[in-house]
Parts: sequence; structure tokens; C-alpha cells
Amino acid sequence: MAAVELGIDNLLASQPNWLRSARIGLLANQASVDNRLRHTQNRLLEAGANLAAIFAPQHGYLGEQQANMIESDDFIDKHLGIPVFSLYSATRQPTDAMLSHIDILIVDLQDVGTRVYTFASTLALCMEAARDKDVKVVVLDRPNPIGGNRSEGNLLDSERSSFVGRFPIPMRHGLTVAELALLFNEAFGVGAPLEVFHLNGWRRSMLHRHTGLYWVPPSPNLPTPESTLVYPGQVILEGTNLSEGRGTTTPFELWGSPYLKPELVTERLAQEDLSGLILRSARFTPSFDKWTGQSCAGFQIHLTDPETYNPYATSLTLVQAVLTTHRDEFQWASPPYEYEFNHLPIEIILGSVNLHAQLEAGAPIKDLQRSWEPQLRDFRRLCEPYLLYS
Repeated sequence: MAAVELGIDNLLASQPNWLRSARIGLLANQASVDNRLRHTQNRLLEAGANLAAIFAPQHGYLGEQQANMIESDDFIDKHLGIPVFSLYSATRQPTDAMLSHIDILIVDLQDVGTRVYTFASTLALCMEAARDKDVKVVVLDRPNPIGGNRSEGNLLDSERSSFVGRFPIPMRHGLTVAELALLFNEAFGVGAPLEVFHLNGWRRSMLHRHTGLYWVPPSPNLPTPESTLVYPGQVILEGTNLSEGRGTTTPFELWGSPYLKPELVTERLAQEDLSGLILRSARFTPSFDKWTGQSCAGFQIHLTDPETYNPYATSLTLVQAVLTTHRDEFQWASPPYEYEFNHLPIEIILGSVNLHAQLEAGAPIKDLQRSWEPQLRDFRRLCEPYLLYS
């Protein structure tokens, strides 16, 4: 028996009047399953819901699309005879034509607690479009797999708002998807007709391993709960010419490049306080993405204590170590990145105009962390009215 009951369980237990009378759209993917691995789509149909349209986030409704900027197509579900609309294509927001099929949009997505994960932006864009067409949004909550009692990093600079960050939140935000929806709707003024169905039994101190729930990868390169723990930091590598381990069996845990000299990085890191992890020297050959087919030298991150591990600060430290020891080989990646064509990907990922320049200048990461603390305190206070769990 799972320790946590999901939003879909509370929705079906409450049996709202609209469940059988309204035309329902479902924004979900392959990870939208309950504690017995039954998909939300099937549970809604079994409850007599009038499912009229399906909406798919990045990677597709079945989660089959790899990497970034690989779009999904619209299609007709051959069993249900209803449209499946891609929200990771030329449009990333439901159009009026899409919303004309439905009265209520149910959102059941497994977020991973990180600002740049696009599901949060998809949620916000759906809420904005639904507001304008008077479509009600119903969010079914799911646990934050990296816990809900910590936030980390700089708040997003509005000048670098994008599909990987629409609102001023930190890289690790510490919220569930329903709490995000409430925050977006009230604090950031989206103003959509919104209802949320909460979790039972979830506490903010819980990691995924404590929930009793199965892990279904919400995207191809987050195959395990451990990969989500390192992701809030290692996603930074997408803005560099370092491999973040895509094309291996342990993406975001493995990282490196053909030019990397691990001994130089290890020597540079000896003066840093990296808590909660062990860096093991490793070699790997990506089967796709950066450095495809080339042997990369690097490291694997092995977590020893998720409570003391700070993913964002750690990965900033790792990038700075490579930057300072491999100045002739290290490069920031060039645009485009997630539908942004005019700014460096690293600026979009970090949500900052100048943080990458501070790394280049050798700014101590601890000093950067201290400079973010006032805005993080303000963010935590901002979130308090929308927290659903102790």
C-alpha cells in the first residue's frame, strides 16, 4: 500500500457534478498513473467521464520523444476517436480551436521540482489560455520527488523569461504541481478558473522513495528518482559543451567530454566543500546528443546524503571548475534552446543575464549563494499561502 494517495484518488472519491456532465480535456503523459500503475485516462473513463480531448506535454503523450526541440504531432486516438493535441510543437499553448472541444481541462503531470522542467510552463500557458476561454482548470496533485522543504538558487530574471521559466521562481522551488498552479494563479496573476485536488499522506520532507509510489519516468532522461535529485544542477550542462550524460543509461548523473582531464578538475575541486556526494571518475560514450560515439572522460555523481546535497550550487561549482581548468576547450552552447533563438542557452537555463559571466570571473559560489538568500526568503514567504502540506 502506497503511503501517499494522489490527486486522481481524491477527485474520484469526491465525484464532483461536472465529472460526468462536462466535456473533459486531459493534459497528461505516460507517468500519469496511480499507485497500481493505472493511467488517469482509464480511471476517468471507468468513472464515466466524457473525455473529449487529450493534451500532451514535451516528449509526447507516451513519452517517446527524446531530448529538446524534438516536437510531437497532433493525432486522433484510434481507440477513443478523440484528438490528441501536442503542446510541444509550433504552438506550446492550447489554441482557441483546441479548447473549443472541452469545458474542463484536467492536468495530471509529474513535475520534478525544477524551474526549467517544461511541464510547469505548459501548466501556466494552459491556465492562461483557459482563463481567456472560460475553461476550468483542475489540477490533480502529485508529490515533488525531490521533496518540498528546500528551495535553491537565484530567482528567474524577467529578462530571461522563456519556455523553461515563465515566472520569478528559483531553480529548485520546493512545490508540488498543485501548489505551483495556486502560486501562478494568485501571486503571479494568471487568474484562471482553478480547482486542485490534493494529496493524502504526503509531507514536505518526503523524497520519492518515501511515498510508496512506483516511478514512471516523466521524460526519457529522468529514468530514476535519483536522476531527479541531481537534475536541478546538472541541467546547467545543457548550456555548455559538456555532456550531461544524455545517450547513456545514467543521464545527469554521468557528465564529461572528450577534452576533459579529470585529474585537473579533481585538483581544482579539492578546495571546494561539496557535501552529500562522491564524484567517481568515469568514462562513457554517448549514443546520441553531444559527443555522440566519442569516448568522454568525466565523472559520475553518487549521492551519499540528499539532505546535505545542494544540486544547483554543486553543479555551478563543477562547471566553474571545468571552465577554469579547460579555458581553451570549454564553451557555452549556442542558440537555439527551447524556442529561444536570441539568447545564450546558459542564460535561459540559469534565468540570469550575468550569472555565467560571474562564473567566468571566478566568483565564489558561496558568495553567490549568500547573495540569493534575501530573494529566496521573499519567495518562501510568497509561497506560504499556497502550501497545501505540512
